[in-house]
Amino acid sequence: MKKIFTILLMAIVGLTVAAKGKPQITFDSTSHDFGTIKENGGKVTAVYSFTNTGDEPLTIITVTNGGCGCTKPDFPKAPIAPGAKGDIKVIFQPKGRKGEFNRSVKVKTNAGSGRKTLTFNGVIIP
Repeated sequence: MKKIFTILLMAIVGLTVAAKGKPQITFDSTSHDFGTIKENGGKVTAVYSFTNTGDEPLTIITVTNGGCGCTKPDFPKAPIAPGAKGDIKVIFQPKGRKGEFNRSVKVKTNAGSGRKTLTFNGVIIP
């Protein structure tokens, strides 16, 4: 009986330790609809607000733009403290494009939960 209790206690402690010490990124929203925008109206920006809901500092490693020259991400380079908020901005240049568009960027962090995908869409008119 003592062995079973000891094993259960060690398992619970191990799970508790494993659950602590991790950052976690939680977005307010992962999508943005620009609606209808003009081709010659200049750049537009989508802002994705997030919170570090973990208990360790969150570091954004990369935000990829999918290889499109029309999309430029901007994100915090300094670590985000637990409970703190931040923004990832995605700047889109509609010049030279027309019609519907659906784009995405991928966010890689030290949270270890894989990459998060942020999407944006709209319609470009001349």
